[in-house]
Amino acid sequence: MTRRRRSIALTATAVAIALGATACGGSSSTTGSGSPTKGGTLTVLNQADYDHLDPQRVYTTEGSSMDEEFVRTLTGWDETGSAPKLVGDLATDIGTPSKGATVWTFHLRHGIKWQDGTEVTAQDVKYGVERTFSPDINGGPPYASQWLVGGSTYKGPYKGQQLASIQTPDKYTIAFHLNQPVADFSQTTAMPAWSAVPKAHDTGATYDTHVWSDGPYMIKSYTKNKELVLVKNPHWVQSTDPIRQQNVDEMDVKFGQDQSAIDQQIKSDAGTAQTSIMQWPIAGSDLTTIASDSSLKSRYYKIPAPGINYLAINTTRVKDIRVRQAIEYAIDKTTVRGAFGGSAYGDYASTMLSPGIDGYKKFNLYSTNPAGDLTKAKALMKQAGNPKPTMSLAVENNTTQEHFADAVKTSLGKIGVTVNITPIDKANYFSTVDNVKNQYDLTWMDWIADWPNASTVLPVLFDGRQIAKLPQSNQDQSYLNDPKVNAQIGKISKMTGINEANTAYGNLDEQIMKDAAVVPLMYMNFSELAGSKVGGVIPDAVLAEPSLVHVYVTH
Repeated sequence: MTRRRRSIALTATAVAIALGATACGGSSSTTGSGSPTKGGTLTVLNQADYDHLDPQRVYTTEGSSMDEEFVRTLTGWDETGSAPKLVGDLATDIGTPSKGATVWTFHLRHGIKWQDGTEVTAQDVKYGVERTFSPDINGGPPYASQWLVGGSTYKGPYKGQQLASIQTPDKYTIAFHLNQPVADFSQTTAMPAWSAVPKAHDTGATYDTHVWSDGPYMIKSYTKNKELVLVKNPHWVQSTDPIRQQNVDEMDVKFGQDQSAIDQQIKSDAGTAQTSIMQWPIAGSDLTTIASDSSLKSRYYKIPAPGINYLAINTTRVKDIRVRQAIEYAIDKTTVRGAFGGSAYGDYASTMLSPGIDGYKKFNLYSTNPAGDLTKAKALMKQAGNPKPTMSLAVENNTTQEHFADAVKTSLGKIGVTVNITPIDKANYFSTVDNVKNQYDLTWMDWIADWPNASTVLPVLFDGRQIAKLPQSNQDQSYLNDPKVNAQIGKISKMTGINEANTAYGNLDEQIMKDAAVVPLMYMNFSELAGSKVGGVIPDAVLAEPSLVHVYVTH
């Protein structure tokens, strides 16, 4: 997912702990001192609205993190200990595989209530997952359509059809029948797409602003691009929820300020800033100063995110591989990283798999100097006939990305490429660039693994067969459709040995880089700030977000 989309990779140790865990415990990290206090309002200041909050459409880290307050998933991550642990959320445990991990069965907890007091059932979960197949419910992760038997032709529940591979023999049992073994399926079901939706309250494509709650909070009001207000769900019961608490009375999310203005407001710690927090990263122009300010240490969160910030090159528009290779050498990553905040933002990248994710292989096919190699770049352009192309570059319309775009434009201008910058509204960026109708020559992207495995990075970003299948939610921004890459993705998916698959993914990463379809820029850290009266914040190692599931404010 990006940051703005999907969750991050965990270390191998964390994975081992997570898969072996079925219960939660421990206490949350906090910015304040003492026990959690009850009551008060938490203010969340975000530069832009969420792409989606509809659980079957959300595919960003900010949206997924906010959904945790009112959307419960079959499984989830308890992050109150030293490492994330996978636990049952709606389900009593992390599921039971059978028939060679092609069937996964979950049993729901009794007594989980919707905001109107009715009980959450297995049929609600089935209906929720079935929604992901509707053409009107686009933008979410692709796993249901890829793995569920019959998913390739199913079109969703809105015309009365059900998907037979999701079975609910009773109100507390649900079983998923898969078209291939998926050993880590229980991690997939921790994503919002695998949540319940009550059919009677489904508003289809407008469900974003009307999400029905089975968590500790519920939507009181939601004005897109302005404000989201959450209040307590009176029917939520702590004893049924191993992940969340219900400490504050209200969460007030305000959208639309410039990120630097948010940074300075929370840094000032005056008035409501004391009980405020951000979900978007600190602006690149502020990051070095805030990261080095010792007075802010207790409320500054630097969350390592083994994910990748990269530039996608549209291989169907930039067809000459020599031109793409020239771009690889020409980009000055020092100025690019400077736009995002310098070394505090992350290390320079040369691969699409990040250190810490299973399958990572260290290599560098292009310049070992992060400032680039203009001599090599110009030689490649000469081999290509010295074209003078004009290329469009899609970026979000914020100051950090404006500086990033200028850095790219300057770098490529040195090899005769004219770059036209196309700023896109932050709230709609990914839904815009993911639609195949809106193609650019160059596209800024970032990606964080959906769960801790290369299988949630390379197949999602580079399986060209998915472009036609998911035209409104295409993650392959390089439009790479290399038969060799596609065939290898299919081959690896059938491997039963973890080490064998990891080695193969590392080699696949190198093959993708030979196609010069993307320029890896940085392996990311994300940094956020909270006010001095905000406590109970958990640095979320799964979403690379400041988790609010235990948040409280002091009075």
